[in-house]
Parts: sequence; structure tokens; C-alpha cells
Amino acid sequence: MVEAISIGIGGMVGGGIFAVLGEAVSLAHGATAVSFFIAGIVALLTSYSYAKLSVKFQSEGGTVTFIDKAFGDNILSGSINLMLWLSYLVTISLYATAFASYGATFFNQPSSILTHILISASIVIPAIINFVSASFVGKSETIIVVIKLTLLVAIIVFSIPYVDTQRLASQNWGSSLSIITAGMIIFVAYEGFELIANSANDIKEPNKNLPRAFYSSVLIVIVLYVLISIVTVGNVSEKDLLDAKDYALAIAAKPALGHIGFVVVSIAALLSTFSAINATIYGNARLGYIIAKDGRLPRQLLKEKNDVPFMGVVYTVVFSLILANTISLSQIAIIASAGFLLIFFIVNISAYKLRDKIKANANILIVSSVFSFLALFTLLFHTYSSNPNAVIIFLAFVIISLLFELIYGRIIRTHFFNRKY
Repeated sequence: MVEAISIGIGGMVGGGIFAVLGEAVSLAHGATAVSFFIAGIVALLTSYSYAKLSVKFQSEGGTVTFIDKAFGDNILSGSINLMLWLSYLVTISLYATAFASYGATFFNQPSSILTHILISASIVIPAIINFVSASFVGKSETIIVVIKLTLLVAIIVFSIPYVDTQRLASQNWGSSLSIITAGMIIFVAYEGFELIANSANDIKEPNKNLPRAFYSSVLIVIVLYVLISIVTVGNVSEKDLLDAKDYALAIAAKPALGHIGFVVVSIAALLSTFSAINATIYGNARLGYIIAKDGRLPRQLLKEKNDVPFMGVVYTVVFSLILANTISLSQIAIIASAGFLLIFFIVNISAYKLRDKIKANANILIVSSVFSFLALFTLLFHTYSSNPNAVIIFLAFVIISLLFELIYGRIIRTHFFNRKY
């Protein structure tokens, strides 16, 4: 179970918190901790669906398997599977942008060219590592998770005495809608718990340990994120946080730990985002392989070299490079969070459809479905007025997924292949 919890925590604290903390502050202000708590509740409710589904359907396909079991082979399941693949591309882009933001702090006058170089390097180098030794990060992930957690806990412990509670007072909060929207924008920082489902086959006593792993990992990360939010907002003026929005966590370490703290957090952010990119590139390539094996993506994604889905890595890297170098951090965070909220809504619906088979409480599943839908609606509705391009790009992803499944999955595959690979 410890390994499963490590996978869940590692997936959630894989770089998201370093990327989106400043985004939350810009909307929620003094209530940033409340935003992280709200997002955590949505994640915790959805983890119930994942726990029940993972116990019943133990498969490396995880989310893909759950949706297929609930809806069968149709346009909805096919398009959502592709949407999951696209959402991980956006997540890689988010990590890469965060890597560049923290990396740029080591240069006196970082330019836009340097930013693009750092973004591209943070994607290309992990891809090369995947080709050479795909198991490297997997074997070291537990160590990396321990390092990240130790650092974040150290920041909390040393920073608490410096917290100015006045900065957290309700008069410094954003509006209720802004607080909720902030929570939905940073929701991507929680999405990693779903990776536990992909390792269900390797968990001993899954009936007992899978639910414990899901709930424990999400609860631990909720507490961690809330405390990090408190010390960040409580230790640094909002002006300084917004000026350094893309590397807010490094600034938060300064009051207690000085410039050394700033440097250490920046290095930790580089390590976290780099390892997260490496793991996500491999994971998304493997996801593409699984979907292609079902005939829902082109057969080129089935090509492997040294047990690595070679073409899956290539496609993942190319599209991630394009997204990361053309879309802003704010837009990437919105698109990624919206993508996973949509997917988690469908997973909650899947769990409800299969509630008798998985022996789940219907009332909890209804609440989970409603919360995830309202979270997605709130995010899209509120951000359309302030960042319409992000909403348009997200909707474009949805349309592309539907059209691809309609044309390739329903017409080309059915009439020309008419079989699974």
C-alpha cells in the first residue's frame, strides 16, 4: 500500500503545485488555501469512484478501462479516451512551462528565447532518457517523492512562525465565485491520484489497499497544499507574489529561509517538474499504446523499441513542444484542469452506471458527479470572460476528440480494419 500511496502523492505533487500556486493567488487572494481545499474535496469525492472501479476492474488501462466498461465501444468512450491522451499532453506542457519559470530565476536577465529553450529542453531531454532507460525515473520515483515532501514540509515548518494572519483575513479574500474558480483552475495539481488505478494489478490485497491508497494520498495532499497556501499568502505580500506568479513557491520560502531557501525551492521545482515530465511522457506513450491496441488510435503508436512505445513518445513530445511553446501558463492550467474535470465527471458517471457491479453507494456517486460537473461549468463560465482563448482551445480539443473518433474510430476503423489490433 505504501508504494500505491507514493504513486498517488508523486502524481499529485509532481510539479502542479509549483506551476499553479501563483494562479490561485491572483484570483482567490487571501483565500488561496480555501481554493485548494475546495479542489481537494472534488478530487476526494472522485477518488471514491476510482477506488471502487479499480478494485473491480484491475487493469493498467485505468481510466480507459473504466469508461469502456461503462459505455462500451462507442463515440463517447472513444472520444474521452483521446481526450485523456490530449489532457496529458497539456499537463506535460504545464510542467515544462513551470520548469522554465523556475529555471529562468538562475539568470539575471532571462529572455523569451531562453524561456523557449528551457521549455523545449525540459521535454526533449526526458524523451531521450525514456528511449535510453525508461525505467530510470520509475525506479527513483519513491526517492524523488520523499525529497519533494521533505522540502515542502520543511518550508511549512520553518515558515509558520512568519505567517501574518491579517493577510489571510476574510477582507482580503476574493469573491466567492473567484475562490471557487481558482480552485478549479488549480485542480490539475490533484489529478495525479488517478495513476494509482494503472498500478492496481501490482497492489497486494487490492480490496483493502486500493481504497486506502486513494483516500490517504488525496487527504495527505489536501493538507499539504492548504498549509503551503497558508504560509505562501501569509508570508509574502500579494504584490510580490503576483510579480513572481510563475515561481511563487520559491518567493514564499524567502522570509524564513532567505535567498538559500529561494534557491533550494527553485532547484526542487526543477527536479519535480523534470521527473514529472519524464514519467508523464512514458505514461502517455503507454496510454496511446493501450488505446491504439484497441484500434482507437493509429497503429503506428504500437511500435516499440526496447519495451518503450517509441512512436508514442515521439508523438507525445512533438505535440507537447507545440503546446508548451505557444500557449501561456494561465491558459495551459485552465485547459488541463478543464480536461481532467471533464474526464473525472465521465468516470463518476461510469461508476454510477456500474454501481451494482462495483458495490458503490449511489448517493456518493451522484454527489461526485454533480460536484465535478459544477466544477467544470464554473471554470468554463467564469474564465470565458477573462481568458476566452483558453476556453476556446479546450472546446477545440473536445471537438477534435469527437471528430477523430467519428471519422477514424467509426468509419475508417470499422470499414477498413474492422478489428482490434
